[in-house]
Amino acid sequence: MVQGERSELKESNMKSAVVLYSNPAAGHLIPMVSLAKLFEEHGFSATVITFNHPLITNKADQEVSLLSAANLSISFHVLPPITTGEDSYANLPPPDVSRIILEAQNQNLQNFILDLSKTCCVRVMVLDYLCTLALDAARQLSIPAYFLTPFSASFAAFLLNLLELDVSSSLSLKDFGDGPINFPGLPPVLTSDCLIYLIDRETDSYKAFMRTVPSLVKSDGILINTFESLEPKAISALREGLCVPSFNMPPVYSIGPLVTETREKELEERHECLKWLDSQPKGTVVFLCFGSMGGFPLDQIKQIAIGLENSGQRFLWVIKVFVNLDPKKIFNTSIPEFEMDQILPEGFLDRTKDRGMIVKTWAPQIQVLHHESVGAFVTHCGWNSILEAVTAGKPMVCWPLYAEQRLNKAVLVDHETRLGVSVEGYDHEMVDAEEVESKIRWLMEGEGSKFLKERIEAMKDKASESLTETGSSSQAFVQFLIDLERQTLSKTKI
Repeated sequence: MVQGERSELKESNMKSAVVLYSNPAAGHLIPMVSLAKLFEEHGFSATVITFNHPLITNKADQEVSLLSAANLSISFHVLPPITTGEDSYANLPPPDVSRIILEAQNQNLQNFILDLSKTCCVRVMVLDYLCTLALDAARQLSIPAYFLTPFSASFAAFLLNLLELDVSSSLSLKDFGDGPINFPGLPPVLTSDCLIYLIDRETDSYKAFMRTVPSLVKSDGILINTFESLEPKAISALREGLCVPSFNMPPVYSIGPLVTETREKELEERHECLKWLDSQPKGTVVFLCFGSMGGFPLDQIKQIAIGLENSGQRFLWVIKVFVNLDPKKIFNTSIPEFEMDQILPEGFLDRTKDRGMIVKTWAPQIQVLHHESVGAFVTHCGWNSILEAVTAGKPMVCWPLYAEQRLNKAVLVDHETRLGVSVEGYDHEMVDAEEVESKIRWLMEGEGSKFLKERIEAMKDKASESLTETGSSSQAFVQFLIDLERQTLSKTKI
C-alpha cells in the first residue's frame, strides 16, 4: 500500500471536522457558533477559533468563556496573543490594524489546525468576513475555505458592487451626490446610508477596507445568514454574479436564519425581566435594546426617557451608558456601574414604575422578543437583532448606530420589504424626545402600522418554513455539503 493510500485510509476513519475562525466581537462569534451547531447536526465535530483584538475592548477570552459554558459539544480556542504593541496601531485605520493582527496570527492558526489534524480530518474552514487573511492559511493547508458573512445578503451585495465600481471606474460613492445609488440587488441607496469611511476612495480607511473585499470572490463559496424570502433580490444578484461582473463569483448559500441561544446557559431562575413581562398584557410592551456594543451618551438617554414617558406605552429598556466615545475603538465598552436616578430625568422611575422596566447592560433578547407581551422592538439594526426580530414576528423601530446598520435600515424600511420604520435624526447629534414618542405611538397605536405588522408576521412564517427539511435554507446547506464533498474528492484525485 502506497503512502497516499494509507493517508486516505487514515482520514476515512477519522472524525470529519470543521474549523470556524471568527472575529472576537459578540456579533460575529454568536452566528459562528450557531453555524457550528448546524455542522454538528450533520455529523461534523466543530472547533471555533478566535483571537484578542487590541481595538475591541471586550476580550475574546470573556466571550469564549460564556459561549463554551453554553455549548459544551463545541470546542473553542483563543489564539495566543501577538507581540506587536498597541502603540503601533495609533495612526492606522481599523481595517489595517485587523490586517496586521491577522497576518501575525496566521502561523498560530496553521499550527493549531495541524495539531488538530492529528486527531480528526479537517474538511473545511469557515472564515468570518473580517478574517479574510486566513484565506492564505487555508490555501497553504489545502483546506477548502468558505466565508460566513455576519451581515445581510444586501450588505454583501453592496460590498461587491463597490468592488466592481472600484475596479471599473474612478468614481467614489460621494460622486453620486444626494441622489439614490442604484446597485444590482439593492433598493435605491443614499450615500448617507453607506459606511462613512467607504464614501471617498482616496481616504486611507477606504483603501484599507477595500483590500479585504476581493477575498470574498477568491473563496470557495459564501455562506450568508439570511433566507430567500427576506432578501430575494440581493441573493439572486449575488448568485448570478450581477454585482461583480469583472470577477468569477463563487457559489452563494443562504442558510439562515441562524438564530439560537448560544451565549447563556439555561438558568434555573428566569431573568427578572421575563417575570415582569409575564404580568403585562399581550402585545403591549415596547422593547428597546441596542446590541452588545450599542449605547448612548447621557443626553440621548434622557431624550429617550422623555419620549417613552410621553408615549404612554409600556416598555422594557436595556440601558448602556457611553461617555467619551473613542473613535479609535471599533466598539466602545459601556460604563458597567451607574445609578438609574443619576442618568434619567428626575422622577422618571417613580412616574413610570407601573408600566416600565429598565435593565442594565443585558437582557436575554431572544426570549424577550418571543414573549407574547412584547409588541415592538426599537433596535440598532444589527443583523443578528434583525433576524431575531423577524423570527419572533416583532415589527421594528430602526435606529442605526454603527457599521452597516444604516444600510440594513434602508433595506428594512424599503417599500418592498416594510418590516420597520425609521427614526429621524439618528444621523445627527440627537434624536429628540418628540421623535421617539411619535414613532413608538405610531407603531403601537397607529392604524397605518397594521400593514407593517402583517408583513412581519408573514415573514416570521417564511423564516420558519426556510428551516424545515424541504425549506430553502436547509436545502442550501445540504447543497453546500454536496459541493464540499465533490470539491474534496476532486482534490484527492489530484
